[in-house]
Amino acid sequence: MTSPRQEVLKVAMVDDEAPLCAAVRRILNKFRVPVEDVGVDVSYTTFTFATGEQFLESLARGEQYDLLLLDLKLPGMSGLDVLKELNQQNRSLLTIMITAYATFETAVEATKLGAYDFLPKPFSPEELRYSVRKATNQLVISREARRLAEEQRQVRFNFISVLSHELKAPLNAIEGYLKILREGESPERQAMIDRCLIRLDGMRKLIFDLLDLTRIESGQKARHFSEVDVRAIAQRTIDLFAPEAAERNISISLDAPDPVLMIADPGEIEIILNNLVSNAVKYNRPNGQVTVRLRRTGAVVKIEVSDTGIGLTPEEASKLFKEFVRIRNEETVNILGSGLGLSTVKKLAQLYGGDATVKSQKGVGSTFTVTLSDGDSPRPEADRTQAAAAL
Repeated sequence: MTSPRQEVLKVAMVDDEAPLCAAVRRILNKFRVPVEDVGVDVSYTTFTFATGEQFLESLARGEQYDLLLLDLKLPGMSGLDVLKELNQQNRSLLTIMITAYATFETAVEATKLGAYDFLPKPFSPEELRYSVRKATNQLVISREARRLAEEQRQVRFNFISVLSHELKAPLNAIEGYLKILREGESPERQAMIDRCLIRLDGMRKLIFDLLDLTRIESGQKARHFSEVDVRAIAQRTIDLFAPEAAERNISISLDAPDPVLMIADPGEIEIILNNLVSNAVKYNRPNGQVTVRLRRTGAVVKIEVSDTGIGLTPEEASKLFKEFVRIRNEETVNILGSGLGLSTVKKLAQLYGGDATVKSQKGVGSTFTVTLSDGDSPRPEADRTQAAAAL
């Protein structure tokens, strides 16, 4: 039988009553909580702070804690002020509020700011243990769930990597033989072979799209941040798809009066724009229009790509941004795609603290909007965890 894994949680207690802090330290330093669902035995080490300022200074020095016991009424900044500061710093810390002055309004505000539980003063040792035990179970099980999800993403990425490597060689061989066979054939057979080559390109794109998606999810994609001009990348994207659009007399315009600068991975911004513009051209009508609009408001960069294409019903629009989702009807039957592009766009947007949405009307057209928070980048590890939670 496997022995439980030992884990020590760091508890920060912020309270100006020194005797209470000493009593809590004695209780918790002897306390043990078995979390049987995940096979972990938890013990505690406790750090005390007389003011919220001292606690925040500790965090600024790089100290990390797992649980926070936070008094509402403190000298200097209040417990609510501490919670507000933690939110502004985007720190996730399971918090138990300790107070003798709680009102309903205070409890509501603290809960909105992320407080997990409340422990009214005065409290007994057993009441303290109960509250800490409940928080411990929540924390450890949540961490274990994230760890297992991360393992699954890594396994998926490794599987797709091997699969893509093994498929590249036969696809290239088939493509080469088909091109050889095409020479000297009748126009009818050449058309059949050309159709096969188009399908091969679709298979190759599916493999690369799937590899990109799993690379993003698993954190294997190297991210290189610099100041980029989103307008310049958008113009390159328009130039890339202009020949394909011209074949159907579709015009593509860029509405961006000024450079749009942000700190980002240029390759990720290019993936977003390429997918949106490619779809806007593919699902458009002959003689249609595509408009790419770029705006920056404060720290938020907004990318809008509108088309005059076939559009979507509300039911169809609700299915987008999920993996392998392709809207299939009489108007899309001959349009090739992997069903992964928009899913990748949404995950990349979430890495920048943003989102991807669509507004569409059947027979009129669609507008895809991606928001990117410049102030949130780069935060690859924390943002990747948040994005993965949506899977």
